[in-house]
Amino acid sequence: MSALPVEATDTTAPPSGATAPAAGLPAQAGAPHPETRTPRPPAPRRGTRFALPVALALLAVPLITAAHHSRPAPYGDHLTVHARVADAERAAVPALRTKGRAVQAYDPESGGVRWTYTREGQRPLRTLGAPGHAFTLWSDGLVTDTARADGGSVRWHRAVPGSAGWLRGPAARGGAGVLQPLTSGARMLAVVTPHRIAAYRTADGDLRWVLPARTGCAFEPSRSVRTGGALLVAQPCAGPATSWTAQLIAVDDYGRIVPGRTPLGNGDLGPEN
Repeated sequence: MSALPVEATDTTAPPSGATAPAAGLPAQAGAPHPETRTPRPPAPRRGTRFALPVALALLAVPLITAAHHSRPAPYGDHLTVHARVADAERAAVPALRTKGRAVQAYDPESGGVRWTYTREGQRPLRTLGAPGHAFTLWSDGLVTDTARADGGSVRWHRAVPGSAGWLRGPAARGGAGVLQPLTSGARMLAVVTPHRIAAYRTADGDLRWVLPARTGCAFEPSRSVRTGGALLVAQPCAGPATSWTAQLIAVDDYGRIVPGRTPLGNGDLGPEN
């Protein structure tokens, strides 16, 4: 039995006014071809167009805040205020003490702790109080200044070069005498180590001058005394021929005190605290 060819028939009706081409013949030039059109979605309302960006922005705020609080504190600082001071200028000046790995400021009248300052992995060796300032020497050789009255901030950090190893040894005597206030109130702080004396402006921690020890000699911070507006620091030397006068120096806000000296550019130290 022979099979007859089957002709496929397009059952789609031609559009009105158009004539379908005869079977087996090409469509005439210019004749429109039937198209399949996808319906367009309705245009979004103006309120919807702006609602999505606003919602995304609101969702991003908690994420940004969480990322900010999760960042590690600079220098490993942790400063906790336990008691708010309504008027820090009129409040009693808090006393300072080191307790374990923390520096604490407490009210001298009530004994209550105002603030606590710690640093991750470090311990405070010495504290020095001055009007408006709480200076601390840490075991890694860092010196910090905290707002003494209310513990509102740690104003500045300054690293003392080459001091961490020396501070761990017995010769340092736990940092005794390293922090020394200079004259003119609390405007200048001297940091004394065997190799040098560095002076910092307390208002912002600006380094004002550095005095290196004499060759063959070394400063002894624990052997220092204040007299007549000057800080006297022992500078023992190895050589027996060194006179005793060379083994003792005097410094103040402007550097080493010698006859006819020229101040080391410290004419403007800022207002006294």
